[in-house]
Amino acid sequence: MDLRSAFDAPAPAIVLAEGAFGDVAGKTANGVVMHSELFDARAVVDSTTAGRSARDVLGKPDAPDVPVVESVADALDARPDAAVLVVGVAPAGGDLPEAWADDIEDAIAGGCDVVSGLHTFLSEDAEWQALAAEHGTRLFDVRKPPSDLRVADGSVEDVDADIVLTCGTDCAVGKRTTTFELYRAARQAGLDAGWVATGQTGIMVGAQQGVVVDRVPADFAAGVVESMVKDVAADHDLVFVEGQASLAHRAYAGVTLSLLHGAWPDAVVLVDDPTRKTRGPFPRFELGGVEAERDLVAAHSDATVAALSTWGDPESEGEKHGLPTANVYRDGGAADLLDAVRDAL
Repeated sequence: MDLRSAFDAPAPAIVLAEGAFGDVAGKTANGVVMHSELFDARAVVDSTTAGRSARDVLGKPDAPDVPVVESVADALDARPDAAVLVVGVAPAGGDLPEAWADDIEDAIAGGCDVVSGLHTFLSEDAEWQALAAEHGTRLFDVRKPPSDLRVADGSVEDVDADIVLTCGTDCAVGKRTTTFELYRAARQAGLDAGWVATGQTGIMVGAQQGVVVDRVPADFAAGVVESMVKDVAADHDLVFVEGQASLAHRAYAGVTLSLLHGAWPDAVVLVDDPTRKTRGPFPRFELGGVEAERDLVAAHSDATVAALSTWGDPESEGEKHGLPTANVYRDGGAADLLDAVRDAL
């Protein structure tokens, strides 16, 4: 999916993050507020943090100083110029909460397009279709898989661009953030760079191409990624690809391997949280670690592991693993990672 072609960036937006803004469960909303090149967040909806600012809730001085309010109606009162509602949380179970339905109705009635990361597809529901048609607005479901599915055929090897993939030692260790920060650092350095998202946050942040890869049937995941990489590589010299999960993760390694084979990168940046011992909600799965992931990348691709993106201290982690290492959450971290990638390429 390419949302860039649908909006005049940056489109003024309201971000719906009910009950999750600033938390891990609200990572899509957090990412859109912090990083989106496509949407300019003018207000955030979250009744649990209402009355504060986004900068205060996220605890980041570079976050926009926009209000957090109780409802979409309040957001439209404060920011009547909003053109889009971004639904930045996917609740457990995938159903649309009734209270959120009221907010989405208010947004459509207020003339806003809706960009949704919900598991429920608004664009396939007759009532939502009718409401959007009545008010002349559009519905975008970023989790909807593409219809033009194919298996990978290796044609990505023919592109002229350099391809860089992020691979993690676990889920939710910062692969999307690392990918975006590398892309942004490359653009700031004057490089002709683009990027491919493989999750909903990256699509909403404004990747040139993106798909929620866990909604793609297994046989076609690598082919979908290959097609997106080729499309972005046709217009850019350097393509960053957002990774998912981990090659050593027993629950999700299938999608990770599809990304590695579909993108067939020239270089890989590993992403690691050195404080973890087990895998998120899977306490029986011990973390394989940087060395295990590095060995698996080497075993299943021709890519060079160029660098390590860490949540920890770059100097100690770099010495431990023998890789150029940086923390993208620190000043200069992304530029240091980019330097290592360019050296490897």
